[in-house]
Amino acid sequence: MSGYTLDDLRAVMRDTVGVDESVDLSGDIADLAFSDLGYDSLAVLELASQVQRAVGVPIADELALEAPSPGAFVACVNQALTEAGS
Repeated sequence: MSGYTLDDLRAVMRDTVGVDESVDLSGDIADLAFSDLGYDSLAVLELASQVQRAVGVPIADELALEAPSPGAFVACVNQALTEAGS
């Protein structure tokens, strides 16, 4: 597997609750805070749940909630994928 990308996450974000419709997800969102994108903690957990289903690897709620941005969340997903592969 080549890893989980920001574009993969962006696709899930478009289909997940919590996103502010006025936010342009096609821009550079890697370092924006989830709260700036319209996501509260419940929406981040729902996002993590959707990603878990997509990649087939558990992502701890704590990791999802501690990820301050989509870029950091992608790093957490890739870490979980790496750990699951070893």
